Amino acid sequence: MGLLSFLSWSAGKAPTMLRLPSGSFTVDRTGRVIASTLASSFPAPLIHAIGGAVLGAFQDAAALQQPLTELVIHYPSLKITAREMRGGALIFLVPINLAGPAN
Repeated sequence: MGLLSFLSWSAGKAPTMLRLPSGSFTVDRTGRVIASTLASSFPAPLIHAIGGAVLGAFQDAAALQQPLTELVIHYPSLKITAREMRGGALIFLVPINLAGPAN
């Protein structure tokens, strides 16, 4: 019974699967999204979470007087590239094809 309770969902429903995002968005120095090419179905809280983490990294680097103009994060299925823009950031989200070309 322990395994069954471990595999059951606490709210009684399965979590929603999201398609990996492909596009870009721009945030100002306060974290507000200015422009976006992401699908409107992509959740706004995730956009704000990514933007906030990127801005935090740029602000921490500036506080340490370390020049950081670009940040690249590689996940197994997603690449995030961010460029600093006068306190804000331009953030690119690119899904990575896990299948790859057949040899």
